Amino acid sequence: MKLPVFLALLLAVPLALAQPPRQNLAALPAVAHQFLATQTAGLPGQVKVSITPPDARLALPACPAPEAFLQPGARAWGKTTVGVRCAAPAWTIFLQAQVSVLADYVATAVPLAQGQPIEAGQLVLLKGDIAAMPNGILTEMAQAVGRTPLVSLASGVPLRTDILKARPVVQQGQAVRLVSNGRNFSVSSEAKALGNAAEGQVVQVRTNNGTVVSGTARAGGVVDVSF
Repeated sequence: MKLPVFLALLLAVPLALAQPPRQNLAALPAVAHQFLATQTAGLPGQVKVSITPPDARLALPACPAPEAFLQPGARAWGKTTVGVRCAAPAWTIFLQAQVSVLADYVATAVPLAQGQPIEAGQLVLLKGDIAAMPNGILTEMAQAVGRTPLVSLASGVPLRTDILKARPVVQQGQAVRLVSNGRNFSVSSEAKALGNAAEGQVVQVRTNNGTVVSGTARAGGVVDVSF
C-alpha cells in the first residue's frame, strides 16, 4: 500500500534537514590566492597568481574558516601545489597553482672569465619570470659586482649566487681588528689574517703574541670571536 503524498513528504523533511551544508567550492581558490599573495609579497617585480579550481563534483562539508598552507619544502612561486584544509569538520584538498614573478634580473652582457672579478659594465638587467628560473637569481647589479665566476660564462647568462664566489672582506696577510665578544664585555686587538674569507665566513688569524684563533669575517677588516 502506497503512503499518501503528504505523508511521504513529511517523512522526507527530517532526512533533508539531516544533510549537512556543502562547502562552496568556488571560495577555495580565493583562499589559496590570498595565501600565495601574502607569501610572495616581499618578492621583487610584478606577481601574478593563477589557481586551478577544484573538481566541481567534489562534495565537502561546509567549513567556517578554511586555511591554506604549503607542504614542507614546497615553494610559493613557479608551478606549485597549495593545500586548503578545515579543522572542523576535518578535510584537506590540494589545488594546483602557477605563480609568475615578472622582474628585472642580472645577466652577463659579455663573456666572463672564471676567477675574474665582475665589473658593472659587464652586466645587464633583463626582464623575465624569475619564478621560472633556478633559486638564487640576482636581481640587482650590486649583488654581482666584485664577485668572481666559479666557471667561465657566456654572454646573456642569468647570474645566480651558486655560480659566483663572494669577494673577500678579509685577505691573507691583512692586518685585521680582532673583536672578542662575551657576556658583558667586548675587547678589540690587532691580528693578521691567515687566509681569505667572505662576509660571514670563518677565518683564522694570528694575534700579536702568536696565538692562532678562528673568528667570523666582517666587512671593514673585522674578525669577530664570541665566547
